[in-house]
Amino acid sequence: MISFIISLIALIAGYFVYGRVVEKVFGPDNRVTPAVGKADGVDYIVLPRWKVFMIQFLNIAGTGPIFGAIMGAKFGPSAYLWIVIGCIFAGAVHDYFSGMLSMRHGGAGLPEVIGHYLGQNTKKVMLVFSVFLLIMVGAVFVYSPALILGNLTGNSVTWVYVWCLIIFVYYIIATMLPIDKIIGKIYPLFAVSMLFMAVALMIVLFSKWPELPELTDGLANMSPSQGTIFPCLFITIACGAISGFHATQSPLMARCIKNEKDGRPLFYGTMITEGLVALVWATISSYFFYGGAAGELGVSDALQAPEVVVAVSGGWLGTVGGILALLGVVAAPITSGDTALRSARLIIAEFLNMEQRTIRNRIYICIPLFAVTMVMLCFNIADKDGFNVVWSYFGWANQTLAVFTLWAITVYLVRSRKPYIITLLPALFMTVVCSTFIVVSGNAFNMSVTVGYGVGGSVLVVAVAWFVAWYRRVRK
Repeated sequence: MISFIISLIALIAGYFVYGRVVEKVFGPDNRVTPAVGKADGVDYIVLPRWKVFMIQFLNIAGTGPIFGAIMGAKFGPSAYLWIVIGCIFAGAVHDYFSGMLSMRHGGAGLPEVIGHYLGQNTKKVMLVFSVFLLIMVGAVFVYSPALILGNLTGNSVTWVYVWCLIIFVYYIIATMLPIDKIIGKIYPLFAVSMLFMAVALMIVLFSKWPELPELTDGLANMSPSQGTIFPCLFITIACGAISGFHATQSPLMARCIKNEKDGRPLFYGTMITEGLVALVWATISSYFFYGGAAGELGVSDALQAPEVVVAVSGGWLGTVGGILALLGVVAAPITSGDTALRSARLIIAEFLNMEQRTIRNRIYICIPLFAVTMVMLCFNIADKDGFNVVWSYFGWANQTLAVFTLWAITVYLVRSRKPYIITLLPALFMTVVCSTFIVVSGNAFNMSVTVGYGVGGSVLVVAVAWFVAWYRRVRK
């Protein structure tokens, strides 16, 4: 528990110290924001700060900081280091700049922002890549809450299908309607539920004070079957440390913020909050897998992530507390799924230059969008290991999107003559992580770790050489 407490303090301190550094580097001012200058009553609407915080938190959270932390905790105490360091120096920086640059570019979607700094060819690649990622998010975040709700209601495949259909219908409605009609009204309630879940479970942890693997015990891999710590841990724990998906969500709220100076709590702060949630679940999972909690709850320690959530929430918090906690866990992926598909709609509309005031135009985009999502969802359900496979691809695609976002931000900082090192180092690190993972992953090239490390090292050399050469040309 000592490692958990130190990590908790470090995350909070990171917001107040490094968050101010990042804010100073960007330099927010009092210019007119897209929410005011481009108000359309559908996607560009000024919302209260507290409401933007809640929506942004749920947009980026989903099941990522929960399921990812549960699976990542199997690696051992190294998960603590990645959540803390990744969140403060990479994830929150990534989220802050992606949101603020979207505002500076009139509420532009991620492909537009990346295209502005990395070129039009990269923009086209990112358009396809980001839409595909968002569809994967929609599919994964239908299935995971449906699985939890199915286990609670009927504990059968039929009930999973029923809940999938109900959630999917909700997705269609939420994606089509103006952002303040459903999302702006129900997200605060769901956000409170999810935060309650994290706080309540943390209190139980402190009351139990279990003996857990600590950082002082070393960083050895405690679950080799999941792969090596590098790069697999950095793909498994994404949303709790750094996630490219977040950069697709930040423009949604960049279109609803009245003042640029609110950016630090609303972008950097929500990522730190998500890191705190991931930290709680990583500690719970460490207790579950290695501290005897599974035995205390009378369940197997081989449960999948959604089943761990059900067992721990119900077993520790009782009926009422368990329902409230599970509401947070169920609501989080659903609310991330609907905004993921909403982001996909807006990205496609931006590319096609199709205004979205008219509901007919929204329907034109949503029909093929939801059709593809439904196909991927059916694979999720039909294949018994479909969730893990899709999650694996989602994890890599998620982090690869973060790579492109970090490089775009770095280009912006260099051109603006600002301290670019704050994003260059995370960009280089995540570039190596993603290139190594695609080589060693069993769902990709499935080569040896030695080959993967060789490829990763080569990519690092090329990336550094490319940046140095480009930097010299720009400075001249």
